Amino acid sequence: MTESLQTIARALVAPGKGILAADESNPTLEKRFDEHGIPHIAENRRAYHELLFTAPEIEKYLSGIILFDETIRQSTVDGIPFPALLTSRGIIPGIKVDQGTAPLDSGSGEMVTNGLDGLSERYKEYYALGARFAKWRAVFRIGDGLPSAACIERNAIDLATYAAVTQAAGLVPIVEPEVLMDGAHPIDRCYDVTHRVLSAVFDALRTHGVALDSMLLKPNMILPGEGHEKASPDTVAEATLRCLHETVPQDVPGIVFLSGGQTEQEACANLQAINAQGSQPWQLSFSYGRALQTSTLDAWKGNTDHMLDAQRAFLRRARFVAAARSGTYIAEMENT
Repeated sequence: MTESLQTIARALVAPGKGILAADESNPTLEKRFDEHGIPHIAENRRAYHELLFTAPEIEKYLSGIILFDETIRQSTVDGIPFPALLTSRGIIPGIKVDQGTAPLDSGSGEMVTNGLDGLSERYKEYYALGARFAKWRAVFRIGDGLPSAACIERNAIDLATYAAVTQAAGLVPIVEPEVLMDGAHPIDRCYDVTHRVLSAVFDALRTHGVALDSMLLKPNMILPGEGHEKASPDTVAEATLRCLHETVPQDVPGIVFLSGGQTEQEACANLQAINAQGSQPWQLSFSYGRALQTSTLDAWKGNTDHMLDAQRAFLRRARFVAAARSGTYIAEMENT
């Protein structure tokens, strides 16, 4: 089983490819639909995901797609289950298994992630439906005295527990500890917090016996808070790589960055700057959600007559992000 998990993990970070995070919960997708004037109904959710999953040539740029519980059970209008469709295109289906956040305590605003109860049983069904990897997200807020040691420890243990259960079920875990961009903190503060978080997470992963060569890490880049002056891509790349070299073991086959808080163009420029630094111990790829979908939603707007335009917009962003993953993206591409 370990050999198989290693193979899947490596395939997910194959050169020139990355992961689409299409695992938004229904409330999150409702907010995104509202931003683009799209009615939030089940058929629109299904039709939108079919639009993404049937877009021509996306297998050139995407190695895997993370699905939500509703989505992994849905099919194309012709009756082809989404996981089977993706598999037939050489794209590995994945599943989001965390069940949202809850307050860590009554007053700090810090969060823990739900979903460990019954996870082994849920994996039996998800595996039968076609999932071969999974994702669990924990969030950390930067603030006065935050994140607390208790928040870091609790979420690190839960991430490690999830990863161990995932590997035992025959799936590759993507471990996502996200330090949020909320606030006006400088980039150095993000670096310090991310360093603490990643160090704690890998300590917990080792303690729980997780095979590091059969998992992927999905971290934030080292960025200033959204209320602070932006950092240049080269500054982001230097800080991000320095933090990773000090915290992430070389056994991990790949790092798939999240794009939270960045525009489509920023997510490309920063990933490009990271990969322009040359060869690293890990494959440095992406697991983007909004940075691959904003233009697509804007082109689609829930109108079936706009499907081809939306697919072209999606393919365009996938091509750009894959170029950044390969270190060949240039800003002038945005003008083509």
